[in-house]
Amino acid sequence: MKAALREILETLLLTLLIFVIVRVVVQNFKVEGQSMEPTLSSGQYLLINKAIYWRVEPDESITLGPFNMRLTDQDKTWYLFGSPQRGDVIVFRFPRDTTRDFIKRVIGIPGDSVEIRDNRVYVNGQPLQEPYTKEAIAYSPQPVVTVPSGHFYVLGDNRNNSSDSHSWGVVPEENIIGKAWIRYWPLNDWGLVPNTAIAFGNASP
Repeated sequence: MKAALREILETLLLTLLIFVIVRVVVQNFKVEGQSMEPTLSSGQYLLINKAIYWRVEPDESITLGPFNMRLTDQDKTWYLFGSPQRGDVIVFRFPRDTTRDFIKRVIGIPGDSVEIRDNRVYVNGQPLQEPYTKEAIAYSPQPVVTVPSGHFYVLGDNRNNSSDSHSWGVVPEENIIGKAWIRYWPLNDWGLVPNTAIAFGNASP
C-alpha cells in the first residue's frame, strides 16, 4: 500500500514538474489581425519558444554558499542561447500598452540603421530581399532610425496593414516574450513558423 501511494505521489510530482517546465519554456499565442500575412493568418494558434531568448541582466549575480558570481559585465545583457536576429518572428509586449502582445518580424538589431524609401527597407544602407512580405511598401519614406542598444526594430510582413516600428518606434529587449516556433491550429496549417534570415539585395537603379 505504501509503495503504491509513493508511486502515485511521485507520478503527481513529476507531472507537476513537467507542467511547470513547459509553462516556463513555452507559451500559447493566438494571431489576431492581418499584420503578418502571408506568413501567418488571423486565428492561427502558435507555440512561442520563451527559452530561446533567456537573458541575464547587467550586474545580475548568483550566490552559492560563500561564493557570489557576477554573471555579466557591467553594462551588457548576456543571452544564454543567443539574442534575437534579423528575420526572427517574435512575440512581445507592446511598448505603449504592455497588456497587449504583438507579433512581428525583427528587421533591425542594436546598432543597425534602418530606413524606408523607394518602397523598400534598407538596413545599414543595403536594401533587403523580402520574399515573405505580402506586397511592396506603399507608405511615405521614413527617416533613418539607428536602433539603440537593447532595442529591436520590427515590422509586420503585411507592411501596408501593420502597426509596427515604422509608426511607434523600437521594442525594448525586456518586452520580448519569445520566438514564434510552431503553428498548431488549425491542424491543416500545422508546421514550423518560417523565421527567414534577412538577405540583402541590390538597390534599384
